[in-house]
Formats: sequence, C-alpha cells, structure tokens
Amino acid sequence: MDKEEQIIRTEYSEVMQQSYIDYAMSVIIARALPDVRDGLKPVQRRTLYDMHELGIKYDRPYRKCARIVGDTMGKYHPHGDSSIYEALVVMAQDFKKGMTLVDGHGNFGSIEGDGAAAMRYTEARLEKVTQEAFLADLDKDVVNFVPNFDETGKEPEVLPARIPNLLVNGSDGIAVGMATSIPPHNLGEVIDAVKAYMADSSLTSEQLLEYVKGPDFPTGGIVINKDELKEIYTSGQGKIKLRGKVVFEKGKGNARDRLVITEIPYTMIGANIGKFLNDIYTLVETKKTNDIVDISNQSSKEGIRIVLELRKNADVENLKNMLYKKTKLEDTFGVNMLAVADGRPETLSLKSTIEYFLDFQYELMTRKYRTLLTKEKEKQEIQEGLIKACDVIDLIIEILRGSKNIQQAKACLTSGQTEGIRFRTKASEKAAAKLQFTERQASAILEMRLYKLIGLEIEALQKEYEQTLKNISLYEDILENHSSMTRVIKKELDAIKKNYAKPRRTSIENAAAAVYEEKKIEEMPVVFMMDRFGYSKTIDENTYERNKEAVHNENKYVIRCMNTGKIAVFTNTGRMHLIRVMDVPFGKFRDKGTPIDNLCNYDSNIERMIYVEDSAALVSGKLIFGTKCGYFKLVDGTEFDVSKRTIMAAKLMDGDEVAAISPAEDVTHVVIQSHHGYFLKFLAEEIPEKKKGAVGVRGIKLAEDDYAEHLYFIKNGTEMMISYKDKTVSLNKLKLAKRDTKGTKIRV
Repeated sequence: MDKEEQIIRTEYSEVMQQSYIDYAMSVIIARALPDVRDGLKPVQRRTLYDMHELGIKYDRPYRKCARIVGDTMGKYHPHGDSSIYEALVVMAQDFKKGMTLVDGHGNFGSIEGDGAAAMRYTEARLEKVTQEAFLADLDKDVVNFVPNFDETGKEPEVLPARIPNLLVNGSDGIAVGMATSIPPHNLGEVIDAVKAYMADSSLTSEQLLEYVKGPDFPTGGIVINKDELKEIYTSGQGKIKLRGKVVFEKGKGNARDRLVITEIPYTMIGANIGKFLNDIYTLVETKKTNDIVDISNQSSKEGIRIVLELRKNADVENLKNMLYKKTKLEDTFGVNMLAVADGRPETLSLKSTIEYFLDFQYELMTRKYRTLLTKEKEKQEIQEGLIKACDVIDLIIEILRGSKNIQQAKACLTSGQTEGIRFRTKASEKAAAKLQFTERQASAILEMRLYKLIGLEIEALQKEYEQTLKNISLYEDILENHSSMTRVIKKELDAIKKNYAKPRRTSIENAAAAVYEEKKIEEMPVVFMMDRFGYSKTIDENTYERNKEAVHNENKYVIRCMNTGKIAVFTNTGRMHLIRVMDVPFGKFRDKGTPIDNLCNYDSNIERMIYVEDSAALVSGKLIFGTKCGYFKLVDGTEFDVSKRTIMAAKLMDGDEVAAISPAEDVTHVVIQSHHGYFLKFLAEEIPEKKKGAVGVRGIKLAEDDYAEHLYFIKNGTEMMISYKDKTVSLNKLKLAKRDTKGTKIRV
C-alpha cells in the first residue's frame, strides 16, 4: 500500500486530548514560564544569546532593535517579532525590573504606561552585568547546547547565570491552566541568603527571610504585611499588600499644604497611574472629600511626584487613609512562585529556589573547571615537550635536516624511527632512537619558531610551565573538594554584589489597616426631576415650591425623595436600573442636568423608560406589570429592594416587552386596548401575585397580528376618559368581563 493511502483510525477525542496536552506543555515549558536556573523565559534567553552572538556588548556601539529582533526570530524564536521586541523592551525598563539586562537607547516607554517606540527607531546593547553574570563561560562547555527550531544551528538550553535571577528580577506569565507571578528582590540580600544557605543547608525559608527581607520593587513603596511574608515564602503563594509612599509638605508663606505621593505600588505601573488620578477626581466630585483643592502630576525622569494641594485645616491622616482605602494607592500583589524546575513546572519556596540555583552553580563550576583542567593538562603536555626539546635542540635540528618529509621527522620524534633519516654521527642516530615525544608534543616542536630558543624565551616557558602546574593543582582541588568549590562560588557572588548591588527601595513593615471616617451626608428631602430628553437633576424643596408649576410643565418625571435614596428606572426590556440620588447633580432649577445614561446602566439607544419611582416608595407597596403581548402580574415591592445597579424586573417571552407599570394601590380595574380596537375591562384582583422572575398570566386573548397598544389602570373613585378615533370613551362604563377573554370591539 502506498504511503499516501495509509489511514490511521483512532478516536477523535483521544487525538484532541493528546494534541491539547502537547500544546499546553509547549506553552508551559517553552514559552510562558521561566527556568529556575537562570530565571529567564525562552524568548528572553534567546534574545540575550543572540545579542551575545552579534557582539552587541556593553562597551560596543548600540545596534537597532529591529536587527536584534529579526536575527532572534530567524535563528531561535519563530513566534513573531512583537513578542521578542516586547521581551527586549521589558528587560531594559528599570521601573519593571530589579536589575535591567539590556541597555536601551531611545524611547523604551514610561512608568505611566507609554509604549516603547517602534523597533526601527530604538537601539540596544547588553548591560555589563548581563555579560559578566549571564553570558560568561559559554565557551567552556558549562551548559548544554540544543538544536534550534530548524536544526540549522545550536542554542544554549539555559544561560550560565551567576545570580539567582528568578528572585532578583522576578517574573510573570500566563500559561495553560497555570500562571506565574514572582516579585523582584534586592540583589545584595539574595546573595547574602545564598551564602548563608551554603554555610548551613538546614536553614528554612523563614530563617532565610532574615537575609531576604521581602520583595524589593523598583518603584519603591511599602509592604505592609510583614508577618504574612513567612507563609508566602514558605508556600510560594500568597498576597503581598503594597502601599505608595505619601509625604506631607508644609506650605511656605501663602502656599497651601500638600500631600505628595513620591513612590507608588508596583501594581500601579502603566495605565493605573491615570486611573489613580481619575479616582481622586471622582472622590472630589462626589464630595467624598473636601480636603483636596488641586491635583497635579509632576512626575519626571527623576521619579514619581503626584501633588495634592490641601485646603486649610485639612484632616491629613484621614485623607491618607481614604486614599489607601478608596484608590489603588494600596493594592495587593499576588505571589505564585511557579517556575520550570527539572523540566516540569513547580511552585517553589524561597528555600527551594535557592537550592535549585545552588545545584546549578555547582554544576556550572564542575563543568567549567573540568574544561579548564583539560586545557591546562594539554598545555602542560606541550610545555613539558618544549622544555625537553630545548635540552636536545641540536639533535632535533639534525633530525629535521636529515628527514625527507614532516611525517618522517614526526615519526622519529614520537617513536624513535630513524630509517631514512641522514645523521651526522652514529651517536646522534642512537640518541634519536630513544626519543619518545607524544603526538601533541611532536606537533608543537615542529611548529615551534626559532626565536623561542632565545634564553629569555626559554625562561618564560619555564615560568609558564610552573603556572600551569599551579593551575592544575588549583582546578583539581576545586573539583575534588566541595569546600574549595564553595569558596569559588562565594567569591564570585561577592564580586557581583560589590559591583552591582543597590540599596533596598521597598520598605517592609507591619501597618494597621487603613481606617477613615467617611464624612456623614446630611440627610435632606429633595425633588428629582427628569425632562423628556432624559436630563435629570435635583433641587431642594423650597426651590420646588417656588417653581412648582414650571417644574411639572417642563419635566416628564417629578419625584420627591431623600438625597440618600435611590431612583428606580423600569424599562420596556424588563430591566430595572437604580440611580443614587447623590450621583444626580444638585443645583438650581434652570441648570441643564445630566443625561440619565451617564448615571446608571440605562441605554437610551436600546431601551425606553416605562416607569420611574423612588425606590423607598416601591418597598412599601406592590406593582402591576403589563406587557405588549397582554401578560400581567402583581409583584411585591420588596422584590426590588436590591443593591445591584441593574436587575431583571420582569421575565419576558420572545418578542414581548413591558408596556405599562402602575402602583397597585387603589387600582380596581384594568383596561386593555388592542391595536385592532378590542377593549377588555377586568378586575385588578384577578391579577395574581408573582415573583419578579415570573412571566405572569395572560390578560387578553389577542389575534396573531394584534398586540396591547394601551393599558389603563382605573383607581377607586376616579373616572377615566380617553379619546379613541375622535370619539370620547368612558373606560368606567365599559362592560366588565373576565381576564383572558377576547374583549369587545368598539364601533366608531
């Protein structure tokens, strides 16, 4: 059977399951999660390695980011240029990373959320620390190299990182079914913790927190739940509570006092700064605080500076607490220390993270010094051969002059074969037959230049040989003695700490929960007004009484309510929207007001108002609902005593909508007028009480193309007259019928 005709029969669900598992593992291992050894995701590792390969070092000129991205994508990371450039940008942003790995030149974005310029405009090169602590020794066989995606080259499986980068720079990423979120830490503290663990491997995560005080965010701020850090760093999961730093500045002369935010929570980076400012504006506009007179964002390259100018005698502490409580100035950072360890995702504690890092360091050092030892032994062999050759140089010259070719001379040097070589004396031939140089030594002798026979050069060779022996002794000691290798690792860590460690920026403390006294609103009766265009406002009762006639003439809805209450808006779609009276602008009678669309979830493009009432008045009564398809129900007002801004007040069938709503109090009869001219009058007591989620019962039998055009609710003791086709009809005099009948057609 031809290969093309082979059909593999299998269960479709099994294929889908296996395919999804393969995809998920690919995302987890090869894209979204960092490796515990170098703390890098594949895209970051490949970008740094490509820059190393291109020779874009810290002491070389910058190169266009487009060049770096294109080369990385073509050689190592075939997943799109945007993901590579984004990774490159983040590694250069000092407000996101505890220690930048890329030195960016140009617009690499800002802390306020501005994006980086296009890659064709920006340039980059490696930071010095990246070269020294991440990319050094790649030529010493310290890590495994694996084929790239198209097997045209090789890339390192992991970078030989000398620092615990997973802790220093942190990481975040969303995989399939799991996510990682690791905060950055202080380099000096992390190195101290590593050294402490090397000295005593019985230390617990809690004990290691004596060295690593907690996260150290590049934006500073204050961690306020110090006591909870023990559990977070032991389990690898938890929530860190963060606050921005607020400083009070006393105004000089006539200047106002100010509250200045100088550090923000790490979670506020980007668009959240703008949201924070908007939240403060909202607090001022809604009268939650009267202490803020002006807000200005004076942040610059020097740092964050958000200034709140205060009114005289402002309650500063209460205002601070309100900012913590009502804005993102206090926020939480979710910690989930998930990383790839031994080829699988694992949630790590502080201790296990350091353990994996140290295991990796010992592996790196073992491989490095094995490579160096091999090279030194090769050098020793050659140096011993050259020194020996200097002692019998006259014989060697005689062999070379008497040989017909290089192979003949080499055979004589390595195994004493003298056949075919012309010697001056038999003594020389006998001496030549005793030569036993190795292959490597013979090659070095044959390649040796004559100037090496100068006395000073021979002396230098002796010194080099002595140094080689010392190196061999040193490397063998490091490889054979764990304590010696530990000293080497500590020495390297100390050098990195000395050159690159910075003071801690984030404070760690236990702070009391923010408690502020909300200014009590003085409760007062107001009058809510809404015109036919949906613009609403409130006025005080005195203003209403003075303009009573104009108020009713110019507004569709006029409702007396309390300023602390809510207005319920029922629509034809069956929804009820709640408006906080405090959100409605309070002012003068002639003020324009605010569209109702801006005060609640009501959308005038798809909804139509049917009934508007004070929500407090609803609770004490009942409402009659009538729909276009002729369905009715009675609903207790307590059903609408809710906190949600929008609820479904009536369940509707397909194609139906609410036609009318009326308070049930004093309603004795209901009259339905259909589009085809049928009138049906029945007793209101025939309408059963239902829950708001019920459809209701049929009030009238309608033809297929007919619908309830008008619904009338007749109250006890009132006469209701309507105009129908230029004829006045008294609804009270209509014949009383039963609910769910066809009704009577009025002849005109």
